[in-house]
Amino acid sequence: MEQEIRILDAVPEDAEGITNVLYKSWLNTYPNTELGITVEDIEESYKEAFTEEKIRNQQQRIANIPKNQKRLVAKYGDLIVGVATIVKNEDCNQLRTIYILPEFQGKGIGKMLWNEAKKFCDPTKDTVVQVATFTQDAIEFYKKLGFVDNGKRSVGEKMRNGAVITEMEMEIKAI
Repeated sequence: MEQEIRILDAVPEDAEGITNVLYKSWLNTYPNTELGITVEDIEESYKEAFTEEKIRNQQQRIANIPKNQKRLVAKYGDLIVGVATIVKNEDCNQLRTIYILPEFQGKGIGKMLWNEAKKFCDPTKDTVVQVATFTQDAIEFYKKLGFVDNGKRSVGEKMRNGAVITEMEMEIKAI
């Protein structure tokens, strides 16, 4: 890549780019015939995401992010190619999201986002992330970052057709 990837705190003007990364990443990651999760389900989930009202709401959330949260973007030039959200809870740090545009995956951007996000974490607390149990690439990515499956399972997103994304929790223990 001739341009450098920059990791920055999200600003309200990033709202549409963040939504684009989430949408394209979901389309690339979650459809699963065996589990009944279709492209149409994901498109349905995002059908209103790019409306003026939804983008404005996203801008407001970014402008008013709570003190215990940090939202980061990875930029390639002016293009947002990745997003990460980390939350400091009372009992643990929670990595809520790391998503990278499909065409930019495998280039170290997720690791760059994680390296910046973990600076925000409370090092005295465990850090957890929920990962869809059927997304082997994501599971392997988090393993490379040092996360380990702690055995906890939960029901994540529910699609309009009733299919669910089962999640596993992975963690990095506090030092």
